Amino acid sequence: MTENKSRGILLYSKLSSENNLFLKFLTENDEILTGICFGGSTKKKKNIYQLGYFLNLNIKLKNSNFPNNISGELSKPYIYDIFVDKYKLHSLLSIVSLLNLSIIEGQKIRGLFESTNKIINIISAQENWLVDYFLYLLNLLKLIGYEIDFANKQSLIYLNLDTLQFVKNNSNKSIVFPHYLLSKLKKMNFEDVNSFFKIFEIILQNHHLNNMNLNIPINYLKFKKLILGFLSKK
Repeated sequence: MTENKSRGILLYSKLSSENNLFLKFLTENDEILTGICFGGSTKKKKNIYQLGYFLNLNIKLKNSNFPNNISGELSKPYIYDIFVDKYKLHSLLSIVSLLNLSIIEGQKIRGLFESTNKIINIISAQENWLVDYFLYLLNLLKLIGYEIDFANKQSLIYLNLDTLQFVKNNSNKSIVFPHYLLSKLKKMNFEDVNSFFKIFEIILQNHHLNNMNLNIPINYLKFKKLILGFLSKK
């Protein structure tokens, strides 16, 4: 039997049998880790294994024919404040759901854990965090291979959604890119935020998720609906 320790953020949890949980983590090594937590859904343990929680993990592997045996304890950052704010909570669940779908087991994406750790800390500690959330989504696209190089491109209004290049002229393959929203130089409005969500979704779906026969996760769409609903009333 081998035994290892790591730190990770919980991306997925499902009851597997009796009181056991099948768990999926993004670890500090930028890898996906899966395994079984025996007794994970019992009254004593279930509050530990919540989506978005950071945990210190103890991983035991009997042999290659068995899944990892995972146990964990809560680790910093402690994000209890997020769970009492519906906007912050839904943003966290959207991040977790996007990571769960976008990254496959065995794939290593350098910098992914640290960037996720950073944005969750920002959401937890700050009042104005939505633009940072958007910048995190763009960085996620970059890390999985679909970079949008928007720095110093304010003079180019349109983004071609096929080539991911900025262009001067509009076409049926392009969309207005919300430069000023991301620069934080302009007050946030419904149109810019809606445009950003649309850009992110089209790129993620068409360039990435379609390759795996997957769709944009529901928790992301719920967060989008919540934010656009709020902005539509302003």
